[in-house]
Amino acid sequence: MLDRNADSPFPGLVDRFVTYAKIHTTSSEGSDTYPSTERQFDLARLLVDELKAVGLADAAVDDNCYVTATLPASPGCEKVPAIAFISHMDTYPEVSGENVVPTFHENYQGGDIPLPKNDITILASENPYLQDCIGETIITADGTTLLGADDKAGIAETMEALTRINENPDWKHGTVKVLFTPDEEVGQGVKHFDVEAFGATVAYTMDGGQRGEVENETFCADSAIVTFVGRDIHPGYAKDKMIPSVKVAGIFLESLPREGAPETTEGKEGYIHPISIKGNTSETEVHLLIRDFDVEGLKPKAKMIDEYATKACEKWPGSSHKIEIKEYYRNMKYDLAKEPRAMEYALEGVKRVGIEPKQGSIRGGTDGSTLSAKGLPTPNIFTGEQAFHGYTEWVCVKDMHLATETILRIIEVWTEKEA
Repeated sequence: MLDRNADSPFPGLVDRFVTYAKIHTTSSEGSDTYPSTERQFDLARLLVDELKAVGLADAAVDDNCYVTATLPASPGCEKVPAIAFISHMDTYPEVSGENVVPTFHENYQGGDIPLPKNDITILASENPYLQDCIGETIITADGTTLLGADDKAGIAETMEALTRINENPDWKHGTVKVLFTPDEEVGQGVKHFDVEAFGATVAYTMDGGQRGEVENETFCADSAIVTFVGRDIHPGYAKDKMIPSVKVAGIFLESLPREGAPETTEGKEGYIHPISIKGNTSETEVHLLIRDFDVEGLKPKAKMIDEYATKACEKWPGSSHKIEIKEYYRNMKYDLAKEPRAMEYALEGVKRVGIEPKQGSIRGGTDGSTLSAKGLPTPNIFTGEQAFHGYTEWVCVKDMHLATETILRIIEVWTEKEA
């Protein structure tokens, strides 16, 4: 068992997180480069230096902004299968991640949490998990940005776990690999990653929420781009000639039912979600997300989008549309079933921390969705991040400590079971 200071089990954890949160790493949905933003390299280069400082001598960042490193197995543990811990460096592109000001709320005693700026409040009624954080320290942003706990909490926890191992050279462990990725938030996180060359048997994304959560299911995800085509004429001479595509797109959006949208679904229910519209009189693009836990549930949703677009064009004769469907990721449960140790050892690791594991599904996706499909089984482990993708994002420091401890216990279980 590793040494542990009861008062501050991982003394560098919060400082690490604050440092990472302040680095602007927002990705970009519309970029045609990889990574989508050059600024993600700023954090990547820092992490390479820190990984080398804690004994992972081969730490490096490649041209695609993948940070990789390997902690070699202890003597006598070389036969333990290599496992990996993965987190993403980018933050959600639709809310600012620039000039983040981490704000501390110590000894939280319940109720709403007002943020310093923009008259924004974290409502306890919308965040019932806050009740499990009474007496703890909550970290938020200041109301002008997101916080970036998604997924910089996971990065900080991984780095702190590696620091603890480096400080305890007699602790036995198998080979541990690390991967920090760009562009997860735009569905491209491991698009160019070479799984076979990485050499891990199982991986864990540190990208989950409440303490104890171990997730083995995600959405199946596609996106749809519907392009409406009209006809542009000088507006002074447009009577009975102009066909404004942007108005046809408006008819389409207005016709989409509220049932089956994010704001009316939960649990294992899928949805259709229009996220952006861009265009002019001649041509207008509407981007939509399509989500379902069953891959077969995606096709009917894509068909529904096409049907509503057709009806919109029928209301404006002379207009037309085309639709493009792009595959993002698939539910990882099918691939995880092929390697039961991935979940079994993770659940045991959580138990050893002293909390009850909660096996569940993610109403979203992680890099693990794609990695599992590529042959690297990758469940998702809690980090403490809450209300991500918005100004009211927050994280509980206690959960960050427990997540760090969980990383160490998962390594411990793999070593004991497989050495």
